[in-house]
Amino acid sequence: MTEERTAEIAVIGGTGVYDPEIIEDGREVKVHTPYGAPSDLVTLGTYGERSVAFIPRHGRSHQIPPHRINSRANIWALKELGVGCIVASSAVGSLREDYEPGDFVITDQFIDRTRKRADTFYEGGQLCHISSADPVCPQLHGFFVDHAWSLGLRVHPKGTYVCVEGPRFSTRAESRLFRQWGADVIGMTLYPECVLAREAEICYVSVAMVTDYDVWADRPVSTHEILETLGENSANFKRLVMESIPEIPRERTCGCGEALRYAML
Repeated sequence: MTEERTAEIAVIGGTGVYDPEIIEDGREVKVHTPYGAPSDLVTLGTYGERSVAFIPRHGRSHQIPPHRINSRANIWALKELGVGCIVASSAVGSLREDYEPGDFVITDQFIDRTRKRADTFYEGGQLCHISSADPVCPQLHGFFVDHAWSLGLRVHPKGTYVCVEGPRFSTRAESRLFRQWGADVIGMTLYPECVLAREAEICYVSVAMVTDYDVWADRPVSTHEILETLGENSANFKRLVMESIPEIPRERTCGCGEALRYAML
């Protein structure tokens, strides 16, 4: 891999987070993977003297629905580019009164309610039982909580994310059930992205913004409401994600880089 095709840090996200004009020397590269094409071309460049890769999870025109995202190809491509740290941004619905639209959540747990997604690189020949007890990088998690507080943003340092298959929103009965389970937010993209990053031994952190109350609050969720909240808070979302990049620790003190050590059979 040449220096022109490498990156330390990757941002997975979309509208409201990434501004291609703030990446220096930005160039698009195509990465071939054993799992097919990633969501889009990967943009490589620098920001704050750190080498960065960006991939739009849903494609640049937001044309890929959540249940059709090729997460294996996305994560494999980033691994091929030398990425050691992934900052994954997302929009989520709230399952709690105190997690309000516009708030940020640095999620630390998930409940998987997906059904059809390829969620491992190990499908035969060699078995891998990756640990998901703590599915996000503890070092990056703590860093982003502190970073959000330093910016004066309203942030929740913990959050259990229910990942549903999509693309439909939940029924009222489902939403109320997820609240009974103790979940905090709901979305469609965290899984299997975070588990594949763990299998690739890449540090991964999930930075989410609450865009709406889910239907337990007796207000039907609308795409219009989500986009409106994203628009109103895009500057803070961009600050939280992009301004963190120069300060992300260079030395990995977590165990993510050795995640496979006790996982292989």
